[in-house]
Amino acid sequence: MYKIGDKIRIISMKGEDHYNGREGIIEYIDGLDQLHGTWGGLAIIPEEDLIEVINPEVVERVN
Repeated sequence: MYKIGDKIRIISMKGEDHYNGREGIIEYIDGLDQLHGTWGGLAIIPEEDLIEVINPEVVERVN
């Protein structure tokens, strides 16, 4: 579903409203499938947070 190198935009992050709208590149996906990257220090939890993939070729909203 996600891959290292995908560019994403955070639509909403549970309990972390100041992350909304941030963009970054996925650099690492851990054993719990949490996404880590260049948007800041917190991991994205795909089951709780709403992001969209904004690769130049594709724009896809993912929840």
